[in-house]
Amino acid sequence: MHPLQFLNGNFSLPLLALEHSALVLGGLLLYLLLTRIGQQRRPPASAVAWVLLIALFPYFGLPLFLLFGTRKFARPLRKPPVPSRTDLGDAAPRWATGLLAAMHVPPPSQNPVVLFHENGEASQQALFELLENAQRQVDLCSFILAADQAGLALGHALQQCARRGVKVRLLLDALGDLRHPRGHVEKLRRDGIDVRWFMPLLHNPMKGRTNLRNHRKMVIADSQRFWSGGRNFAAEYFSGSRRRPAWVDLSFVVEGPLARQAQALFERDWHAVNGDERVRHGYSLAEPVLPGTPVQLVPSGPDLPDDTLHDLLLTAAYQARRRLLAITPYFVPDDALLSAWCLACRRGIEFTLLLPRRSNHRLADVAREPALRELAAAGARIRLYPGMLHAKAVIVDDQLALCGSANLDGRSLFLNFELMTAFYGAAEIAWLDHWAQRHLAKASAYRARPPGLGRSLLEGLVRTVGYQL
Repeated sequence: MHPLQFLNGNFSLPLLALEHSALVLGGLLLYLLLTRIGQQRRPPASAVAWVLLIALFPYFGLPLFLLFGTRKFARPLRKPPVPSRTDLGDAAPRWATGLLAAMHVPPPSQNPVVLFHENGEASQQALFELLENAQRQVDLCSFILAADQAGLALGHALQQCARRGVKVRLLLDALGDLRHPRGHVEKLRRDGIDVRWFMPLLHNPMKGRTNLRNHRKMVIADSQRFWSGGRNFAAEYFSGSRRRPAWVDLSFVVEGPLARQAQALFERDWHAVNGDERVRHGYSLAEPVLPGTPVQLVPSGPDLPDDTLHDLLLTAAYQARRRLLAITPYFVPDDALLSAWCLACRRGIEFTLLLPRRSNHRLADVAREPALRELAAAGARIRLYPGMLHAKAVIVDDQLALCGSANLDGRSLFLNFELMTAFYGAAEIAWLDHWAQRHLAKASAYRARPPGLGRSLLEGLVRTVGYQL
């Protein structure tokens, strides 16, 4: 039978097979061109997952790749790195500041006031004081603004700012806030607050980037005071409810030059909502040397050419001389970072990992098991906290402490817009270490159990799909 002959109103099987093969070949070629031309560096597991999806299910995989496949929209820089600062003395490790300078991250600055908040109510009170003292402008970026007690209280504080003539801008992630009623936010808009949704799911001006979400948390007042950390603006992050206590989390306030650098970062995110990406790398600000604590912003995300935080953590694993301490609610690292931590354990570095026994995302708990088993076999000290731990922090020896919004998983390290802050002062590192030791004392030891075949398949599937979505 001739291949072009119709059979019951359909083309013959050979022709359909030819068309299908052409679609698969075209899809794979498109994947190759877009990833190479756009210089979309990917972990091997991610690349294999996309290739298999396009090859086996092209009618589903190709549209999904076009919608979710973008990982970076800032290409690697081709200009010399900004020289690292040398006026901080021994307060900051050169391996960290030099690496971040080479990736064009804003340099460290001395800040007169740095205050941490482990208690949600104290954090909320500090935030309200920051808003009450604002005179000219308040800028707020968050993944979630809930219509509950905490979200409504924040909305009221922002309304008070607007009524006394303070310019207020509110940047919310369109997907992160999707499950919360939009009426609360629309009321803020009617009260004179300028609101923008980051990457709307429909009519997205940043075409094809629906999967790249803004997970940064920051509030800047008058370019002088900066509130940040891991907390979203919902009740579980501050006061909890009658049935459930507040989650364990961290946030902080910094007064000084760091706030101006955070302001510049917010401006980039604010204008990117309308597709304006003209100022991509021009926010590294040199600050005068003043008395205070050395602190440095460490932004990471698709808007930067490098995987800033991932590269810093990878370097820290090889530069650590005594210990590494990591705290995270979700733990699904890529192979390179996991291997570096295992090697650190084997060369005698004390690696301690604190995470919740059960997080609020069950799939994340399933996906973390292979990495936990491998770390445990390498000699890591893994502790499971009895409640919901949402704090994100990393301590390297007594030289560097990171705190902010990024989880130790593929989504935060490679897809999300994230913001960590590096603290180089001895007092700040000691405070975070003391906080961590108190919570480690309440945690129990992780015991690795060999998985069966079904469990291994489930864990592999969740890790592969979870990274993409």
